[in-house]
Amino acid sequence: MGEKIVAGGFDLSDRQRYRRKLQQCLAGLGRLLAEKRFDRPRNLMGLEIELNLADSDGTPRMMNAEVLSRISSPDFQTELAMFNLEVNIVPHRLDRHVFDQLAEELRTGLGYADRRAADVGSGLVMIGILPTLRQQDLVSANLSDVDRYTLLNDQIVAARGEEFTLDIEGVERLTCTSASIAPEAACTSVQLHLQVTPARFADVWNAAQAVAAVQVAVGANSPFLFGRELWRESRPPLFQQATDTRPPELQAQGVRPRTWFGERWVNSAYDLFEENVRYFPALLPICDDEDPLRVLDDGGVPRLQELALHNGTVYRWNRPVYAVVDGVPHLRVENRVLPAGPTVADVVANAAFYYGLVRALAEEARPVWSRLPFAAARENFEAACRHGIEAELLWPRPGRGGITRVPVVKLVRDELLPLAAAGLDAWNIEPADRDLYLGMIEERCRRRTNGASWQAETFHHALEAGLERDAALAATTRRYCDLMREGQPVHTWPVGFPGSDA
Repeated sequence: MGEKIVAGGFDLSDRQRYRRKLQQCLAGLGRLLAEKRFDRPRNLMGLEIELNLADSDGTPRMMNAEVLSRISSPDFQTELAMFNLEVNIVPHRLDRHVFDQLAEELRTGLGYADRRAADVGSGLVMIGILPTLRQQDLVSANLSDVDRYTLLNDQIVAARGEEFTLDIEGVERLTCTSASIAPEAACTSVQLHLQVTPARFADVWNAAQAVAAVQVAVGANSPFLFGRELWRESRPPLFQQATDTRPPELQAQGVRPRTWFGERWVNSAYDLFEENVRYFPALLPICDDEDPLRVLDDGGVPRLQELALHNGTVYRWNRPVYAVVDGVPHLRVENRVLPAGPTVADVVANAAFYYGLVRALAEEARPVWSRLPFAAARENFEAACRHGIEAELLWPRPGRGGITRVPVVKLVRDELLPLAAAGLDAWNIEPADRDLYLGMIEERCRRRTNGASWQAETFHHALEAGLERDAALAATTRRYCDLMREGQPVHTWPVGFPGSDA
């Protein structure tokens, strides 16, 4: 969740001062863009994975501080709740064997961390939502002991002014309330970063928005929450509702939620930062001493701290990122739609599919977003979250006008996988690695299997074997963890349980 912040109160003048600083930061960003001060293209990508801690029974373990002390690596950090961790992979250049390198680094790092966690009776689980989570696990007392999370929770709760309502209707319906943002911690994701030049930013972001639904459909891995079977990818509705600062009256007025797909295609990175400032009140109005315009006048590069902090509290599924590295500013698109897991191979396959597809779509002469209404992209995203790999999406007809509704598995196999392959070729990815990882996506589509479908089928298998609901969810989680550690991609996983384990 970003930079370290010291908790403290805010007085009435803090938000006004912060608003003024945000406007100065926006003006500074505009000048940096106009003066073409940004880093040259370096084809850099980055990866973050949020993780759960669970015991041998598959139930959450509230001990991230102890596990992190045993891992003792700056690559691993706290996340929102005490059963969460995050691993960050250093940026890599997108070329040749980068995906095999990522896979090896992840297997090594996660394997080491899992062994250290096992020393204290815990283990890492790479999954979108841990099926064994209970509502009583997601309370403010189980938030990580970090000032940023405490302060963010306090500010969102104050802005909301009442309890948060969770109401998600899928295969079953879940309704409950929470006095804190802790249910957000149930959502563990993979975040894919791509550094881009300002000239390419809009095309890459628009392409990422257009394919967000496809990513979710083939990668869904979050069908359960608090013992209920909901959407195939239940993270997006949960995240939106668990961070929703709007009481029902503001929702009725059409005020935008802080967890947001967006509402239009963009022409510049500036569009997104400007929308964030215009539409969303500050949650953490903490001001830096920097005068960004004076820094620019003096020939320097401003950090734009207020803008970066505010940007981190608007939860777009494709987020713009401004950062300064070695004194040079750069822009990234941060793709946040994917759940964690099921295996390292699946995570890397999802990444290869995304980076190849975005590269190809961003370079099309007649881009998909010029032919697909933004409202259709937003509708696709919800359909993919609800139905996963069985979703049908709206998509432009190849070579013809208009749009049509097509099963996502057909769209991926007939049109998008060849585009992704061409995109990976443009990144100079080794053909054997391209075919290996895109082949995993193709097999998921051919077998109509992903993490969410496997979890749901295995859960129902356990119910049919006579287990009660909670026992079936626990058995499904234990079997998931066993197969996750074996490391074979999810489309190869057998449904059910070996012997009499169920």
